[in-house]
Parts: sequence; C-alpha cells; structure tokens
Amino acid sequence: MRNKLLLLALTALSAACTTEPPAPVYPVPTEDQIAWHQTGMYAFVHFGLNTFSDMEWGYGNTSPEIFNPSDLDCDQWVEIFKSIGLKGVVLTAKHHDGFCLWPTATTDYNISASPWKDGKGDVVKELSEACRRHGLKFGLYLSPWDRNNINYGYPEYVETYHNQIRELTSNYGPLFEFWFDGANGGTGWYGGTEGTRSINAREYYKYDVARDIILEKHPTAMIFGGPYQTIRWIGNERGWAGATNWCNFETDKYHYLTSQWGVEEGIQWLGGEVDVSVRPGWFYSPETDSTVKSVEKLTDIYYESVGHNANLILNFPVCRTGRIHPIDSARVMQWAEVLRNDMKDDILKDAEVSADNVRGRRFSPACADDGDRDTYWATEDGVTSATLTYTFREPKAVNRMLLQEYIPLGQRVRKFVIETSSEEGEWTAVDAADTTTTIGYKRIVRFATVTATALRVRFLDARGPLCICNVQAFCAPDPAREDDIASGNKPLLASLPKDAPSYTVTLDEPKDISGFTYTPPAGNLNVITAYELYIDGIKVAGGEFSNIVANPIPQTISFPAVSGKEVRFTATALGADAASADIQDFKLITE
Repeated sequence: MRNKLLLLALTALSAACTTEPPAPVYPVPTEDQIAWHQTGMYAFVHFGLNTFSDMEWGYGNTSPEIFNPSDLDCDQWVEIFKSIGLKGVVLTAKHHDGFCLWPTATTDYNISASPWKDGKGDVVKELSEACRRHGLKFGLYLSPWDRNNINYGYPEYVETYHNQIRELTSNYGPLFEFWFDGANGGTGWYGGTEGTRSINAREYYKYDVARDIILEKHPTAMIFGGPYQTIRWIGNERGWAGATNWCNFETDKYHYLTSQWGVEEGIQWLGGEVDVSVRPGWFYSPETDSTVKSVEKLTDIYYESVGHNANLILNFPVCRTGRIHPIDSARVMQWAEVLRNDMKDDILKDAEVSADNVRGRRFSPACADDGDRDTYWATEDGVTSATLTYTFREPKAVNRMLLQEYIPLGQRVRKFVIETSSEEGEWTAVDAADTTTTIGYKRIVRFATVTATALRVRFLDARGPLCICNVQAFCAPDPAREDDIASGNKPLLASLPKDAPSYTVTLDEPKDISGFTYTPPAGNLNVITAYELYIDGIKVAGGEFSNIVANPIPQTISFPAVSGKEVRFTATALGADAASADIQDFKLITE
C-alpha cells in the first residue's frame, strides 16, 4: 500500500512538473523587444544649434559659430538620469536643421565648424563614454530630414544619410535604440538657397537599407519610426498612452493616432513609446525656465505611460552651458522621490494568495508575486476569466496596484476589475483613476485609498488562458497637489472661424513693434500652423510654426522693428483636424 501511495504521489508530482504552458496568443514579442520593455524609462536629450538660436526647428541656415557650450558635462547628465531611475539615453545626434554633433565626413555642417573645443569636440563620443562609465544604455536620434543639405530630395542625399548611419553605428559602441523622426520635407536652406523639397518618405530614404546598416552592428537595437520599426510612437507628444493599450498594431493599416491605444487585432508586436519633454519645448529656451513641468504633472505622466503598458522617453533640453539646468534637475529629483515613496512597500508580500482556477502547481498563484519574471500564474485552457485573491493578516490601506502579464506568450487581458473586502466581508470595486482594460507588460492602477482585509483582481475577459507574472499593491502617501503652470487651462483669447482666421490688435498710439508671441491652446487640435502678420496693412512677417501640432508651445517671432498702430495676425494654415483657429494668448513685442 505504501509503495502504491508513493507511486501515486510521484505520478502527481510528475504531472504537475510536466504541465504544458498555455499556447502563445499571437503576436508575441522577440527577446530583444522584451528587453526593451524591461528598460521602462530612459532619457531623451535635445541639444544643438537650436539650443543657442532659441528655435525648435532650425531652417539649416544658422551658423555653427553660435555652438559653444561653456561647461558641457555629459557625466552630469548621466548621473542625473541614473539617480532618478532612468536606464538609458537617446541623443539627438542630428536634428532637422542638419547640424551634426559629431565630426562627420558627410557634411561641413557639423561640430568641427564650431568654436567649441576649437572644432575638435564630439558630443556623441562624450555621451556614449559617459553612459558606459555609469552603466546606462545608449541610443541615437538621426533626423532623416536635413534642411541644410543641398542634395536633400535627390538620390545623393540618401547615400549621405546612410553614411551618417554607418559612422554612428560604427564608432560609438553598443546602441539599444535608433530613432528615425517622422518630420519630412518642406522648407529649408538646402545648401544656401531657401526653398521647398517634397519627398515620399517611405520610398525615398530606403529604410530597408538603413535598417540593415543598423542591425549589422547592433542586432538587438530597437528601431523607432519608418516602415521597419520594432517599437511604435504612441501618437502624441503630451506624455500619455491610452488606458487601453495593446502592443498589437499594424503600421501600414492604422492612423498614427490609433497608436495611442494599439489594436487588439494587429498582427505586429509593437510596444508603445511615450515621448515628452520636461519643458514645453524639446530644445532649451530661457523663456521656459518658469514652465518646467510640475512634480504633479510628471507623476501623472509616469502613471499614464509606464503605468499604461508603454515605455517613457523623457526629454531633457540641455541648456546653453552644456549642462542640465538646475531647475530641471531639482524638479525630476523631487519627482523620482515621489515615485519611490508611492511604491515603496509591497503590501502583498505577507498576504495569503489563492485563485479559483490553476493550470497546475507549476503555474500556481504564488508565481504571480515571487519576484521572478519568468514564472507566472496561469489558468487552464479555455478559462479566460478567473480571480486572484490576497488576504491580509490585518487590515491594510491600499491605493495602487501593479499588474504584469507574461508577454513572451502574448498580450491577453481585455478587462479586469480590482475589488477590496471590508471586515464585514463585502466586496467593493475600487474607485480607479481610469478604466481597467488591458495590462500587457505593465499596468499600474491608481485608486482612492481604502482600508481592506482582502484584495482581489477579477479578470473578466482575455484572448486566451491568463498568464500573470507579477502582482503588487502599495499605499502611496497623499501628494501635495500643485498647479501646473504650463497646463494652459484658461479661457481662449480667441477662436477664429476657418474661413476668416484673422485676429486684430489696435494700439492706442503707434509703437515700434519688433515681434510677437502666439500661444496655442494646450491639448487642442485647433492650432495655427502657419501665419502672416500685417502692421497697418503691410505684411511684415510670415512663415510656419514648426511642430506646433504635436508640441503646442508658445511661438515667438522676431523681425526688424516696424512702427504702426493696427496689427493683424492671420492664420494661413491650420492643423489637419482643426475646426477653427484658436489663440490661447497673443502678445506683441514692442520697443
């Protein structure tokens, strides 16, 4: 009898150990994409001629003579990034103006022509070496658009661009990400003559060749942008991904705004990347020293990006000294401390966990909080709704929950609900900050603080058997709420009809006018993208507001002083989906 019982026990143990994992639910990520998801947060750095010319998009006609940082210190950048929990940095090696931050052989419009270090400097090299010293990953942004190159729009430029990629991928060590920006074609200086060039971006740049150049030396690098991307732009530059966020997508099939939520039916695995700046603009301007995002705003960005199954690439506009500005540094340090306190102690560590369906001992509910990302709780085939329950030894206060799926087998959960139990045993859904739908690599749910004797997650629907590899819960301290002075939440100055988009200012007496500032409405699609300005009926200025739809920040235009009394500001182009021409604020610069 004893031998029979032993045999039965061994048979049961063998069955438990050999229980097959759930079949994959496609698409699934590659190992390199999984490693990218695990990177989580990293820095963006915009630094170049625009830093010194007070522009967001240079035209390609700014002299390299103005590039001369007095105290450039890449170690300072990287030490700040590392101290706030960022795991890498992507540098704008060349922006749309065409100015290269390394001594390239492909164009004279590069750092060698600047007075910095007598033309012998190399920002790309200094940052890549600083990253290696401090253990951060290194990536590069190289704008395909080049508003300085005389051959832009012709085949010769494409070879130049590919050679720039060859230089960058050959000389600066391992790369974890390579960025292709989506801005392409339009006005520029183009070798000394102002003009306009139009291209078919998908075909012109020969992205298949560019991809092969990158992957030849950096086979694990993620590619952002272009038709061969392995991660996707989340579709806005405001710091959020949808509360529903699928990693599934199809680049050629869906509009980029759909990327904010992903597409359940998508056949490509393309994790979303949220890009946003700590200031209103991407490049430094002293005018934005008072508008660095508040700790509250940065915290919301974290929860609405990393907490919504996306990676966060947070931009730092390095200032003219070549260092991160003290205001920016202090702000992000405060922000990092808030995040550390928000998720300091996992209250589920000592809780008793159970599930109403288990695939087998190998996939027990304990696997969801054992600290091992390669183990997970799973349900049986055909079971797409089930419950994980955590019971506390004594009542606990809770207001955060972190959930992760085992994404090597695909993204599954469509909908879930978090509930807490009182001492009377009644279950109540938490008051969540947003909808609880998808999970993916990571989902963090904020909700009103509740004291509970037990906590449970009811998974209501999924694309296959559940595979949950991590569950944690926290009680964040109540934050000291701040006003975000850059929010733009005030009444519009004017909302102009599309068929008559002109705004007129009449002064009490003639004044010498040398410019103006147009402030677009924050988060509003009714943005003016191009303008003309008339003083007493005479046109004195006109042009574009570069990147203003994606990055709606104040636009300051200067010109030689003109004396006049009546000023007419006219919108000559609006954002693609604009229903009107909206003005948050409009100010004249007078002498």
